[in-house]
Amino acid sequence: MARLHLFDLDGTLLHGTTAPVEISRQLGREVETLALDRAISQGRIGPPEYAARVYELWGDLTDAHVDAAFRAAPWLARIREVWAEIRNAGEYCAVVSLSPSFFVERLLDWGAHAAHGSRFPAVPFTEPVDPAGVLSAAAKVTVADRLCAEFGLARADCVAYGDSSSDRDLFAAVPLSVAVNADARLAGLATHRYTGRDLWDAYELVASAR
Repeated sequence: MARLHLFDLDGTLLHGTTAPVEISRQLGREVETLALDRAISQGRIGPPEYAARVYELWGDLTDAHVDAAFRAAPWLARIREVWAEIRNAGEYCAVVSLSPSFFVERLLDWGAHAAHGSRFPAVPFTEPVDPAGVLSAAAKVTVADRLCAEFGLARADCVAYGDSSSDRDLFAAVPLSVAVNADARLAGLATHRYTGRDLWDAYELVASAR
């Protein structure tokens, strides 16, 4: 039976940072974005407010900034190799993240079957961000269900990889989960735990598990 491997982005594929922080770094606005990251992690703001506020910081954002942020970001090692191995095994891999879709979707070029992020307008912005398109922890499960239907799978066939509270709902919905450099709250919910900077080592924890 094939499986669907669902990867978070911020703090998971990206080590110790988030896509918005890396994007903001290109504009000299990382301090403001780090404060927003703390606010959302502490539950003081929700995903729609977070999205609206980073959107306000990115008025001068261009595709060149996003490309530079993507290239310079501290990715875990061997992401493409893991996804190639998953494909070779006849399985599926997808990224589901609260970060902006225009950043997340660049991972399709690395071998992901699907990449879903919060829906932002195209860069450079000429329209506001729509709160209805911003993903949440619960929305990650909805996306996973949609991908399962697309690939002919069920939740029982899924493996989730994540690091924080935005992954709690998904970890609760699937039978196998890997807490990757995760906070203690999420690590306690995972079936497996990994600390390090190489995705292959995290993947190996569940590669043969069924």
